[in-house]
Amino acid sequence: MLDRARTEAGSIAALMEDIGQRARVASRRLALAPTESKNAALHAMADTILATSATILAENAADLERAREAGMAASFVDRLTLTEARIAAIAEGIRAVAALPDPVGSVIAAWERPNGLKIERVRTPLGVVGVIYESRPNVTADAGALCLKSGNAVILRGGSDSARSSAAIHAAMAAGLAKAGLPEDAIQIVPSTDRAAVGEMLKGLSGNIDVIVPRGGRSLVARVQDEARVPVFAHLEGLCHVYVDRSADRDMAVRLVVNSKMRRTGICGAAETLLVDEAAAATHLAPILDALAAAGCEIRGSDAVRALYPAAVPASAEDFDTEYLDAIISVDLVDGVAGAIAHIERHSSHHTEAIVAEDAAAVAAFLNGIDSAILLHNASTQFADGGEFGMGAEIGIATGKMHARGPVGVEQLTSFNYRVHGTGQTRS
Repeated sequence: MLDRARTEAGSIAALMEDIGQRARVASRRLALAPTESKNAALHAMADTILATSATILAENAADLERAREAGMAASFVDRLTLTEARIAAIAEGIRAVAALPDPVGSVIAAWERPNGLKIERVRTPLGVVGVIYESRPNVTADAGALCLKSGNAVILRGGSDSARSSAAIHAAMAAGLAKAGLPEDAIQIVPSTDRAAVGEMLKGLSGNIDVIVPRGGRSLVARVQDEARVPVFAHLEGLCHVYVDRSADRDMAVRLVVNSKMRRTGICGAAETLLVDEAAAATHLAPILDALAAAGCEIRGSDAVRALYPAAVPASAEDFDTEYLDAIISVDLVDGVAGAIAHIERHSSHHTEAIVAEDAAAVAAFLNGIDSAILLHNASTQFADGGEFGMGAEIGIATGKMHARGPVGVEQLTSFNYRVHGTGQTRS
C-alpha cells in the first residue's frame, strides 16, 4: 500500500488512476484463479486477522478515541467498535465465505436447440468492484472476502473515522493473498481520506471500475447515485417496519419487536417504525411498548397511540421518515394489513419489513403487497443480513431492483456470459 505521506503529497487523480490500473490487472488473474487458491487465501486472511488482533484493537482504540472526542453518537461508536469477539466473528465470516461454493464458472442454465447447438449460461466475475463505506471496519473484511471468492478485484474506500482500523484489517488480508500466491492488488484500500478520491472512483477510474457499492448514510448514497458514471448497487437507509396484526401471538410480538429494535440499534436492519393493528391495540400495544421502554427505548407515538399510551412522546410527521439508528422508535396504529401496506408504501426505504401474524391471509397480503428487498414473517428484522441468510457475509443490502437485490453476496457479485457449443453448424 502506498504510504500516507506520498498520498497526501501527490495527485489524488494520479494515485487513483494507478490503483484502478493495478486492480484491473489483478482482476484478470483473479478471474482465472482456482477455487483452492482463493480458499487458501481466505483461510490465511482469517488466521492473520486473529494473529494480529492486538494490533487491530490498538488501531481501533485510536479511531474510537477520535470519534468520542468529536462527540459522535453512541450508535456510530457502536458500529465503529471492535472487540475480541467481533474480530473473531470477522475471521469466522471470512471462513464462512471460503466454505461457500465458488460461483465462478457455475452453469446457471443449459439447453439444446433443435439444430444441435448446446447453450450454457455461465457465471463470470464482474471485474473490479469499488466499495465506498463509512464507519464499519468489518466491511473491509466482508467486502474483500466476498470479492475474492467471486473472482473480483476490489478497491476499498473506508471512512476517515475508521481509517486506522480498516488499514489494519486490510494489512492482514494482503498478507493472506501473498501467502496463497495471489496478487495483493486484488484487494486494495485507498490510502487517503481526501474526498476527492471518492470523486475519482465515481468517475470509474478510466473504465477500470465496473460497479460501485456504497454502504453508509443517506448523504453518501445520494452523492454516489448523483455522481456515479458506472453502475451502482444502491444501499439506501434501513427505514424498517414491523407490523403487528390482530392475529399475532402477543408474547411473540413483544419478543420480536424488542429484538428488532434493540438487539443492535445502529445496524440497517434495526426496526425504526412499529405499526399495530387497531383491532389489536387494546391487547397488544401496551405490553409491547412497556417492554420497549424497559429495554431503554424512547417511544414516539401518533395521537392515536398516545391516547392509549400517554407515556409516549408525540411523534412528528418527520419521525416516520427517520432512520434513527438509535434507541428510538416511531409507533402508529393502522387499519389492518391494508393500512400497514399503505403506511409502508408512503414511508419505507424498501429495505426490510416484517409482519407478526398467525392469519395466513394477512401474511399473504403483506408479502404480496409490499415491494421491499426483504420481507419477514414472524421473525426479527435483525435477520436482514447476508451472514444470517447463509451467504457468509455481505457487502450491503441492495434496495434497487436491477441485478442485485437484498444481501449482496458472492452470487450477486457475478455476471454471466453465454457459451455456445456446436458441431460445425452454419446459419442459413
